[in-house]
Amino acid sequence: MANQQNQQGSTSNRGFASMDEDKQREIASQGGKAAHEKGSAHEFSSDEAREAGRKGGQNSHGGNSGNNS
Repeated sequence: MANQQNQQGSTSNRGFASMDEDKQREIASQGGKAAHEKGSAHEFSSDEAREAGRKGGQNSHGGNSGNNS
């Protein structure tokens, strides 16, 4: 019975994740525009963006900064 539910869940046509990629992008874009108009959207400073990029690089490369010695 659990297998039937999992199979049904994976073939469901409901929800954001099951939408066409272009439709998802359109909805996300509208949300971003609305947040900026409302003034509630976060805008990264140069320092915040630099820090986020550094953390992302560490996570995606296992913390190695090119030193494979």
